[in-house]
Amino acid sequence: MIVTLTANPSLDRTIVVDAPLRPGEVQPAHPGREDAGGKGINVARVIFGAGVAVRAVLPLADDDPFDSALGATGIDAVRVPIAGRARANLTITDPEGITTKLNLPGATLSVSEADAVIAAVVEASRGARWLVLAGSLPPGAGDDFYVRVIEAVRRALGDDAPRIAVDTSGAALSAVVDRARPDLIKPNDEELADLTGHAASPDTLVAGVADAARRLVGSAKIGAALITLGGEGAVLVTAEGEWFGRPPRIDVVSTVGAGDSSLAGYLLADHAGAVPAEKLRSSILYGAAAAALPGTQAPRPTDLPRGDVVVTALP
Repeated sequence: MIVTLTANPSLDRTIVVDAPLRPGEVQPAHPGREDAGGKGINVARVIFGAGVAVRAVLPLADDDPFDSALGATGIDAVRVPIAGRARANLTITDPEGITTKLNLPGATLSVSEADAVIAAVVEASRGARWLVLAGSLPPGAGDDFYVRVIEAVRRALGDDAPRIAVDTSGAALSAVVDRARPDLIKPNDEELADLTGHAASPDTLVAGVADAARRLVGSAKIGAALITLGGEGAVLVTAEGEWFGRPPRIDVVSTVGAGDSSLAGYLLADHAGAVPAEKLRSSILYGAAAAALPGTQAPRPTDLPRGDVVVTALP
């Protein structure tokens, strides 16, 4: 089983416009989608759609409208009661696939609510193979919230603790890498540059991100890194080697949730016992499938593009 934590869930609303967004003007738009979102929820939906056992933990008030959208996903969810409401995020997409997002901060967690979330994650993680900590942190949680989750899970479960993947950014990611040694991180190239202080040149993007990730893996700060590069593909760096893959050609509809689907694709391949190159291939296929779907839809295996993903080992 795979467990996900979404500390800052969001009701994702998507609107489609017929022409590029024109700030300050009135434009017609089409009714879009409304999905239960937040990075951990997105990962869980993809895993559930592939038929693999998954459990999603999140803070959620009993009367929150978000619960209706969450229930429609069918995923097994552990709801930790809080006083606040889940945020609503707005995504606007145009015919070229250009995406504009407006993200709200989310409900503030009290100290007792944050502690209750951590306790729920520990219980949900018993017997799990992976624990995914994904997304931004809500107000009140503190930049070290994911560190505290990891420490609590490993302290309570010992050798039976699941491997831990982290997909976040900024101070939260820095805290995890500095203090908690996650088994996997999944930044994009900009988030990796922010973490390491070294931005890769566009002309040497693949080599640059591979070198930055190699330094983190080599110093034992992380177990592995999956770095998504949007339409350029992705790089996987582990202690055993480094690989790069390019995605097949697709018509981009919405990039929202593509990175989350990439992480889910990696975990699904790992669950199937795949070798690193195949994990990267699966990651790229699922990310591409998500980008070809409207809104924050979770791609299923039948949605994967038919084009091949060429994966090569890096020197």
